[in-house]
Amino acid sequence: MNGYQHLFIPGPTNVPEPVRQAMNLPMEDMRAPDFPGFVTGLLTDLKKAYRMETGRVFVFPSSGTGAWESAIQNTLQPGDKVLMSRFGQFSLLWVDMAERLGLDVELCEVDWGKGVPLDDYARILAADTDHKIKAVFATQNETATGVTSDIAGVRAALDACDHPAMLFVDGVSSIASIEFEMEKWGVDLAVSGSQKGFMLPAGLGILGVSEKALEANKALAGSGMARCYFSFEDMIKLNDTGYFPYTPATQLLRGLRCSLDMLLETGMESVWARHHRLAGGVRAAVAAWDGCELVAHGPEWASDTVSAIYVPQGVDARDVISGAYYKYQTSLGTGLNKLMGKAFRIGHLGSLNPVMLCGAISAAEMALVDAGAQIVPGSGVAAAQAHFRDTTPATVAAPAKAA
Repeated sequence: MNGYQHLFIPGPTNVPEPVRQAMNLPMEDMRAPDFPGFVTGLLTDLKKAYRMETGRVFVFPSSGTGAWESAIQNTLQPGDKVLMSRFGQFSLLWVDMAERLGLDVELCEVDWGKGVPLDDYARILAADTDHKIKAVFATQNETATGVTSDIAGVRAALDACDHPAMLFVDGVSSIASIEFEMEKWGVDLAVSGSQKGFMLPAGLGILGVSEKALEANKALAGSGMARCYFSFEDMIKLNDTGYFPYTPATQLLRGLRCSLDMLLETGMESVWARHHRLAGGVRAAVAAWDGCELVAHGPEWASDTVSAIYVPQGVDARDVISGAYYKYQTSLGTGLNKLMGKAFRIGHLGSLNPVMLCGAISAAEMALVDAGAQIVPGSGVAAAQAHFRDTTPATVAAPAKAA
């Protein structure tokens, strides 16, 4: 009677109806003789979404954090030196994991609002003439701050000094949403999750692995970090037969098949372009709200999948989030860690269109005014509308005019 709750957090994202229907099926036999054909095709097409021709993609029944852990455990050893940067809650958590797994982390601290510091990375890598650094980590899209980093630039820094370190990328809120070129950029391990650009419920950790990383794994045979559930060796052995080493999340895999069909039919370049257009509408709205600004420290850092937005002085972002949820049936993302109470987030990735985002902007705008922000009602919506009218292509062909 009151409609449905609107979801505009940066994950889980909205699940398209065809994907939901694809998952609505009876339980199936994951050891059936025809199951390998399904699995093999699914893994092959995941490589297309990652933009890779060689290597492998592993799918674990886990969150993206599980894929993080698998990437480290299968290619590095305790005590290995790695280069990382910290500039938001999720890059922070990745550093924490690396340290807890026994890696020697050389850390670049960065202001929240910026991303991977390319100049620092280049300087540190050039100075590492003994190649003690075994891996370089880069969070492509920091979900907490709405910041996107230049992964091609990280590869360029490695290549400039002919450094052999592996390149790890956290692509949880970027892959299948914004430009990501695993093969072209020389990425060795790339982590994603089902609940973001792949438009599914949470529950699948997806990991792209290059041939170089597979060789690193082979070199650790019988050594390195302890690993069992997230073992590459076990996954390779069973994936080569079309099965998994443990019970797979079959319904999520069926949904992933439908999601991949939608993404690949549209074309990844078109998917990336749509996210850029949608993000532009949100950024136009924020620019129109007096006292609000993006957490991202400039347009070169602004994410096309999530906008973190500082509220005006004297306004508590938690009141904005609560008001939007209880009064306007709209879920906005909270400010994480040091941004708690200072910022809220609008997720604009996955299955979305301009009218849906205008609804999110309207709810955020009303909640901001209710919380005491001195902004002109309708200003953000009008700015977003102008952007969308100028940039949105027709998605349905107009009927032919009668002669």
